[in-house]
Amino acid sequence: MQKYDVVVVGGNMVGASVALGLAHQGYRVAIIEPAMPTPFDPEQAPDIRVSAISLASEQLLDRLGAWSFIKAMRHCCYRRLSVWEEQGRTDFSANELDCEHLGHIIENRIVQLGLHQALAAYPVSWFSAGLKGLQQTHEMTVAELDDGTKLQAELIIGADGAASRVRQLSGIATHGWQYAQQALAISIKTEQATQDITWQRFRPSGPLAFLPLYDGYASLVWYDSAEQVKRLKSLTFNELKIEIQSNFPEQLVDFDILETASFPLTRMHANSYVQGRVVLLGDAAHTINPLAGQGVNLGFKDVACLLDRLADNTWRMDKSKLDKLLKQYQGKRYKDNLLMMSTMDVLYATFSNDLAPVKALRNLGLSVAQRAGLLKKQVTRYAMGL
Repeated sequence: MQKYDVVVVGGNMVGASVALGLAHQGYRVAIIEPAMPTPFDPEQAPDIRVSAISLASEQLLDRLGAWSFIKAMRHCCYRRLSVWEEQGRTDFSANELDCEHLGHIIENRIVQLGLHQALAAYPVSWFSAGLKGLQQTHEMTVAELDDGTKLQAELIIGADGAASRVRQLSGIATHGWQYAQQALAISIKTEQATQDITWQRFRPSGPLAFLPLYDGYASLVWYDSAEQVKRLKSLTFNELKIEIQSNFPEQLVDFDILETASFPLTRMHANSYVQGRVVLLGDAAHTINPLAGQGVNLGFKDVACLLDRLADNTWRMDKSKLDKLLKQYQGKRYKDNLLMMSTMDVLYATFSNDLAPVKALRNLGLSVAQRAGLLKKQVTRYAMGL
């Protein structure tokens, strides 16, 4: 039986960041991660899975000591964000907030690798086997791995994604649904220099988005029905390029397609984030419509909140204090995550239809938002996590 203060299940972006923060606070930490990321090679083409990292998430990663490692690999900052439909349009700019940028578009693996490099400075134990079982008492939890290893901890953190094994073994139920649309991610290479703008055009059948990456690389996201996404995936790259050019706005420059991948859009919310000595973070606790790119940023907010609650380690002398701290974490994060999830659902419902009155209101709303002044700044700051 190996003993730790905290065992983190999941070495992904959220799991690695909370493990790093806890190690920095002086806790004895173990990480269970059976699927480690491929090492960085600057000659590799970009991965298909990327995230829009908000300014608040960047600040967290910087405080944890991982941001310098991430920047040393590759990233793309964006200073402008545009959203439009047929007539209405709203543009957001870092200049309006006196900021250097609004955020970064970075490959998920690069963020994960940067966190792992920062973790190398701490005596953190890594385990590559899968999680087989959990046994809880009032004051401790034992995690049993597939290889028979047993890890005892005062707290188990489930940061192992939407299909969380920790959540399942803890008996935490979920509620939610799968949206009618799916998303097709398309990795491209342009001949032009890297752009500093990310944009999204709304259509009744689903949005079309452009996410800039480094050295002229970029990612396109095409939201549509499952049938349409399946048809698009069956096309050759030349055929798909023609479809893209006929559907995406003229702002899209010439490009070559490198890779495609599709994924369903799912809303899922755990009924509880805490079960005894088990706590959930990130996608293990909630998945959200990716419409505004808030998914991993909500996970990083979970991390910041939990680290703030556990900064005072006097709970180790009084276990009832840990119960109170975990309840505080759940109370704060559950409401904030639910608000963001519900807001994304309202946007999804508003923009995913072709009813003439709703369409007119959408265009009017985007035009009004463009001139909203202080309100527009506040919305931008909220989206940036500030």
